[in-house]
Amino acid sequence: MRGFILAFASGAAAQSLQMAAGESAQFLPSNPGGYIPATIPSPDISGFTESTIQPSRGGLSICVSGMVPVQASSMNMAFNFSVPDNQTGVTQTFVSMITGGSPFMEQLMAGTQAVNGSYNISATFCTPANNTKPRVVEILTHGIGFDRHYWDFAPGYSYVDAASRAGHGTFFYDRLGVGESSKPDALTVQSPLELEILHSLIMKLKNGTFSNIKPVTLVGTGHSYGSVLTQAITSKYPTLLNTAILTGFTMNSTGAPIFTAGLNLAIASQNQPLRFSGLSNGYLVSDTSISNQIAFFHAQNFDPNVLSLAEATKGSVTFAELFTETAVVAPAPDFTGAVAVVNGDSDLPFCTGNCSYPTNLAQAAITMLYPKTNVTGTYLAPLTGHGVNLHYSAAATYHYITTFIALATLRQSNSTSMSNSTMSNSTST
Repeated sequence: MRGFILAFASGAAAQSLQMAAGESAQFLPSNPGGYIPATIPSPDISGFTESTIQPSRGGLSICVSGMVPVQASSMNMAFNFSVPDNQTGVTQTFVSMITGGSPFMEQLMAGTQAVNGSYNISATFCTPANNTKPRVVEILTHGIGFDRHYWDFAPGYSYVDAASRAGHGTFFYDRLGVGESSKPDALTVQSPLELEILHSLIMKLKNGTFSNIKPVTLVGTGHSYGSVLTQAITSKYPTLLNTAILTGFTMNSTGAPIFTAGLNLAIASQNQPLRFSGLSNGYLVSDTSISNQIAFFHAQNFDPNVLSLAEATKGSVTFAELFTETAVVAPAPDFTGAVAVVNGDSDLPFCTGNCSYPTNLAQAAITMLYPKTNVTGTYLAPLTGHGVNLHYSAAATYHYITTFIALATLRQSNSTSMSNSTMSNSTST
């Protein structure tokens, strides 16, 4: 099934790129992912090693993929914890973690420790087929349970294509410990270090390291844990991003224990040995497609084939990421860029299944974290779970985000723009 979907993606990619660029029948063979028209200029491969060039899954962008060397240092958490020897120990760890009144998290913490290292980050930079020098570039950070292809999942489920239609470039990457990126000791892979890796990638983008493109407008777009890291950038480094798009995110954590239990976390090397052989027991995955559905999907609003593909390509997560998942979130009083919070209305981990109860939890997050933003917005996709990109509602969600970015960019470039502009599902000012 997965092979069929990816093969379909390749064919559709070639056809869509051809139409987008106004070209005819002559194609150049490329790497897995499809073909590009012969007269379409390829993106510059600068900034990458082991680079390949291919269309996006839906075919509206031309992309360069490869490895990006990153040097990062952080003050990580230290733990009174040893990775369990077996699945029984893994399961009990999370039972203890979510038990009411449990001292587990308090006993877990053992201060901080400095971490410094060089890491290889697997990444992709896509530009529209008819615009290899976009002025707006988005850096996309995926969440737990996926890799970078969450953003370019399949034809019809590609945020990369939606951004391309809006004229944006997109840079998306496998977080540390995920996909093809470096996999250090599992207890090292945690939010403070991942925040600094994201900071390093943003600086490289701003300096034109990748494909010789220096964006005029830089947007940070995240999903779930990726939104946590993006939000932390706006707090710790408030001048780096023009706009932040936080999907699958609020400040409500009451659904987190249900989400953790629903994932039914399993040792990755035992759950999918062909994909995760050689990883320590500190690397975990959701157990089954049922676990995946509980955590990320809302019934009657997704294609079962999409759930199957999500299960077949699920990404790993470490104990340390789960222990420090929201540790870097903080108010961003000095961030003056635009912010939108975009959720499925039935998001489980951040809304306990209802983002409108007891109030609009997306708006509450903006009010709590961003006192100085001039342009803000919220969107709750109907009948949609935590994995907003994987539902039938994805196209409408993408439309909202790209429209919001256009509004934000216009307002930021106009010194006479009105303050406190807002944009919601039904209204904009």
